[in-house]
Amino acid sequence: MTGHLRLWVHIFGREALRSLLRHKLRSGLTTLGITIGIAAVVLVVAIGQTGSKRAEDALQTLGDNLVWVEAGSRNLAGVRTGSHGTTSLTMEDAEAIRREVPLIKRLAPQIDGTIQVIRGNRNWTTRFRGESPDYLAIKKWGVASGASFTDEDVEHSASKALIGETVRRQLFGAEDPIGGIFRASGQLFEVVGLLAPKGQSQDGRDQDDWILIPTTTAHHKLRGKGPMWLDDILCSAISPAAVNPAIDQIIALLRQRHHIDPGQEDDFNIRRPDEVIKAQMEASDTLAALLLCVALISLLVGGIGIMNVMLASVTQRTREIGIRLAVGATSFSVEIQFLGEAVMLGLVGGLSGILVSLIGASAAARALEWPISISPRAVAVAVISSLTVGLCSGFYPARKAARLDPIEALRHE
Repeated sequence: MTGHLRLWVHIFGREALRSLLRHKLRSGLTTLGITIGIAAVVLVVAIGQTGSKRAEDALQTLGDNLVWVEAGSRNLAGVRTGSHGTTSLTMEDAEAIRREVPLIKRLAPQIDGTIQVIRGNRNWTTRFRGESPDYLAIKKWGVASGASFTDEDVEHSASKALIGETVRRQLFGAEDPIGGIFRASGQLFEVVGLLAPKGQSQDGRDQDDWILIPTTTAHHKLRGKGPMWLDDILCSAISPAAVNPAIDQIIALLRQRHHIDPGQEDDFNIRRPDEVIKAQMEASDTLAALLLCVALISLLVGGIGIMNVMLASVTQRTREIGIRLAVGATSFSVEIQFLGEAVMLGLVGGLSGILVSLIGASAAARALEWPISISPRAVAVAVISSLTVGLCSGFYPARKAARLDPIEALRHE
């Protein structure tokens, strides 16, 4: 049994390799199609997986079943007002949602703005956000060091702040910011917590360039006097299935509170950022599928190239095949030899394609600034695919060689 195995390895491997090396240029050009196809398949899969992972990470960081009530209609009286177009969203609206919409488990009234912060000879222009303690739970945002402010801090408009990593770096450098003091709009604020770093968002914005303070503090000490109005109300539904029913209940409640008649535009809008990211994921998956189809077509073209070369090889080596059959070689051994050559071409092309994909992944990672990596599973699939292409492409030429009549083959010129 071992002797037969060695014989087949000799025929399938050494003889096939020796035959291919006799025609290096032809073999190299033939494997080029497989190389391109395998590299394309592996790269498309790797980039697609990385893109999906980034989108899933962004989806996870959006919030806990987030329902985002934003001030201002998206199309009020024919004019797109944006999130700060009206002052009709109030703290009373937030309390009404908390009280009358049981599908909402957490709620954070929100005031936003841009501000310059100063500490010693350092200054930085950043965004502030007036929030309640529930905000961090809704946004799934942790505190790296220190602690968040409390409901009591909100009640007493305490001058306490949580800062993002970018603000820490700009104001405190390498120092521990906890307990540090900075100035904003003539007010002194104490840093009680450092937010866990988040990095850039999907649209490239720095998510660590923020200062969080109590909502009442933002209103009384930064925004100024006058009635308290909100830019947004962030809500967390009790479950993913409860998000849409909660949105319907909030819309009905706010329209009633704002005395909006049927047919009139809302003076608020409700967003579901997860729907945007899910749509991006679907579009990304569709594009990846199309690119994968193109890559597979390239692989198919490479397989056809192997078949053409093997058919030409059978024609060129007809007399050689006739001699082998005449001196006692079996049809099966001839078939195995030619099949081995086709599989060898596919395998060499596949390994070359993996090498090209590793180089391409490194280049794409630098260009896109994504941590693209080739998974072992993708490498295994590439090897199996190249072997399969070689096997399928070489089957017909090998069968044709094995079925040649020895006498007719010996007469071939």
